[in-house]
Amino acid sequence: MTTGSPLFSLQKKRVYIRTFGCTYNAGDSRKLASVLEAQGCVLVADPAGADAIVVNTCTVVGPTQIKVLRELRELQGYTRAPLYVTGCMPLVQESDIREVCTPVFIHSSEIHEAYRRVTRVPAGPVGIVQACQGCLGECTYCITRLARGRLVSMSREEVVSETERLVQAGAVEVQLTGQDVSAWGRDRQETLGDLLRALDSLGGRFMVRAGMMNPATLHPIAGEVAAAFRLQKVFSSLHLPVQSGSAGILARMKRGYTPTDVETIVETFSRAVPGFSLTTDVICGYPGESEEDFLATLDLLERIAPDRVNITRYSPRPGTPASREKDMPDRIKKGRSRRLREFAEGIAREKNAPWIGRVVSVLVTEHPRPGSSMARTKDYRGVVLQGNYAPGTVLSVRLLDDRIYYFTGEPV
Repeated sequence: MTTGSPLFSLQKKRVYIRTFGCTYNAGDSRKLASVLEAQGCVLVADPAGADAIVVNTCTVVGPTQIKVLRELRELQGYTRAPLYVTGCMPLVQESDIREVCTPVFIHSSEIHEAYRRVTRVPAGPVGIVQACQGCLGECTYCITRLARGRLVSMSREEVVSETERLVQAGAVEVQLTGQDVSAWGRDRQETLGDLLRALDSLGGRFMVRAGMMNPATLHPIAGEVAAAFRLQKVFSSLHLPVQSGSAGILARMKRGYTPTDVETIVETFSRAVPGFSLTTDVICGYPGESEEDFLATLDLLERIAPDRVNITRYSPRPGTPASREKDMPDRIKKGRSRRLREFAEGIAREKNAPWIGRVVSVLVTEHPRPGSSMARTKDYRGVVLQGNYAPGTVLSVRLLDDRIYYFTGEPV
């Protein structure tokens, strides 16, 4: 990091960091915190007591953009502390930010460069490793690909080294993140399976959770990655965003796969890792989505039976091809998202029912609130326990109640 970097000016100050968005953004904020602490700064939880404020922005959907801009406007209005802005939004919407505040911009590459020079890593039971940035896709609705660019993978040696450092600093869960984790290594003639096997060979008590994977890049290596999910230190949990079950909509989205490809991937994992957990993402109300297209999405979800569905109502993002198409009335998008949520929760309850009363082995990973602990099964099902169990503790627990996206349990 040079003296010309905005980060260099943050020396021995009280700094407040506000983070929006995905796990990758959270990783940037954690790296930033390590850099600031190495420069003598103190992190504070209240912006009113800060000498400087950093907002790590997200603009993946319209409502998030509105929320970020509102917060920037409010921060600019009630504090005299200098305002620094990083994340995706400055890369694609700098003018929108300047309309509400007068910030100093920090590029995420500056954070990464500075982080390489510090010896400390973010301590805590859940670590984040940014295995890759950018993607190989050309999805018509996605503004993130415009912000993050083409795929750049961290080397296998760097990922292994960062994981080792995080484990030594107390991590018992390591989250591999990126805009498309299954694309990792494509620019290095390696595959995600190679990386997961390397991480599994490390010492220490920890588990690796592989992040979101695009079906287009996972399909060619599905068997290899599914086999890696059987490894001792890899959670058998797949995050596979399908976005739509309509072949026509997927083609117009330029997603690069078909509903049949998605089913093939799920079948491959089902054979290799019986009982693996599946999370998917769906966009409701993409321009031109008919009722027939929507019903095709419900049909696909019924066939692949995901444990969790993240639902997003389509919102046009500036600079994307889809933003030039006619948007759908919001009432239709709201209605479809409600129907989809009820449908998905029905699938989840049906899948969860046989688990009630079972005794399973779990790894305690963190404390979501005082007096309770979050634990994970090998397939990453969440189990909330009463009591403060130390992260890294392995317990046998009985599952008591289904809360749709997690269980409650008690040690036996």
